[in-house]
Formats: sequence, C-alpha cells, structure tokens
Amino acid sequence: MTASTTKLQEIYSQQGFLSAVPVLKETQLIKVKHAFSELEKEFGEEYTQYSLHNVHLQYPWVRNLTKHPQIIQVVKAILGRDVILLDSRFICKYPTLKSDIQKNGEGEIKPSLPYVAWHQDMRYWGIAGGPVLSVWLALDDSVQENGALQVIPGSHCTGMLPHHQATRPGNMLTVNQEIPEELVQAEEAVFCPLLAGQMSIHDGFLVHASNANTSQRRRCGFVIRYVSTSAYPIQDPDRPRKFAATELVCGTDQFNNFSNKTT
Repeated sequence: MTASTTKLQEIYSQQGFLSAVPVLKETQLIKVKHAFSELEKEFGEEYTQYSLHNVHLQYPWVRNLTKHPQIIQVVKAILGRDVILLDSRFICKYPTLKSDIQKNGEGEIKPSLPYVAWHQDMRYWGIAGGPVLSVWLALDDSVQENGALQVIPGSHCTGMLPHHQATRPGNMLTVNQEIPEELVQAEEAVFCPLLAGQMSIHDGFLVHASNANTSQRRRCGFVIRYVSTSAYPIQDPDRPRKFAATELVCGTDQFNNFSNKTT
C-alpha cells in the first residue's frame, strides 16, 4: 500500500468524500464527450438529463468507464479488493435560458429549476452488510454556478437521517424526498468543484445536494455506484428494488449476494 493510498483512505474515513481526483486524460475525455453527444442526438436532452440508467449494459465505452483503472484503484483503496458495480447513471443539468430564470421580490432565484435536495444515497439503495460509495465522473467542468455537488463533511458518521417529501419543486430525486432542513448543517457545506475528467467519491451515508444550474454551461457527469461484495440487498415489500445491472469489477465474490451479476 502506497503512502498516497493511505492518505486517501484517511481523508475519506474522516470526511466521507474525496474530490478533484484525476481520471481521464485529454484524449480519453474528448472520446467520451463525443460518444455522449451521440446519445444526446439519439435520445434528446430531456431524456439524457436523468434517464440514461445502467447503459453500461448496452454501450462498451460506458462499461469501460465503470472499470477505468484510475477509478478502480481508488475504489479498491476504500472498499477493499473485492468490488461489485451496483449501477450507473448519467446526470445532466443543462444550461438555463435567461428568460427561464425568474427572481422573487428580494432578487433570489425562484426554486423551479432542476436541483437535487439534501439526502443520503443509502436511503434509496436498499443495501446493508458493507460499505457503499458513489463516483461522480465529470464530463464537463462542475462549478458552483452550474450546480456542483455540495457535501457536509463528516456527516457520513451520523447514520441514517429521516427523509420526508420535498415541498420545493424541481427536485431531481426520483421519489422527491429530502432531509428536513433542521437536520442539515448547511453552514458546514462545502462545494466539490471538478474539472472535466476528474471525479469525486462519497460515502453512501454522506449528506449531499446540488443546486440548480443557473449558468449557460452544461454540467454533465457519470455516476457509478460500487459496493463491497459483502454487501447485500435489503428485502422491502413496500419498496421492492431490483439490481439488474450488478457486475463484479475486481477481485472475487465469495458471498454471491447479487446472484444476477455478471463477471
């Protein structure tokens, strides 16, 4: 184990996230962005905003991203040598037309543009028995103006927090939930700006969110979720979950908790 790997582990353990980790070289980034633009042409921006879910099953170039050596190296440092790809999704916040940005009487942006409310990923995954993490691989520069990720450092140590239905319109979370405002230490939030080709990684319990894109620049990223092979799905009859895209990306699986996975 290298000193740099040990340092990453220490930071991740304390903060619950890593940011600005280099992944794609310039030539790789150009190819990935071109391939994604072909998907935009085929499906349209309304679809590619959030509906490109688990397309690593269909497109080899997407699957290659989920197994990129730079990503897997860091993921293994956090999860261990035996890792399963849980699922993947492209998420895009497209530029907002100036005519669409409305302000209230106090000059504040009206909250009707797509955003992601404060939440913990583990609330939605239905996974127990092992650590889980999310990778955000930036296809575009991700900055405060176009809705970069915000996190509450250290909040992964608090365990699962209550979530309720969000009242603010525009929440991109599928079930439209959020952590109650009084439980979020928003004053401690930090942004995770990324250059295109860099990634951030965060723990499944980390409290995080992202604001609307009020700029004229797209903010697109590829989200990849990984779990230790020791993790297993939680059976919930009120909210059945399917993990149809799981795949062993490194090591061996002695648990076989995701029986449909490929190798």
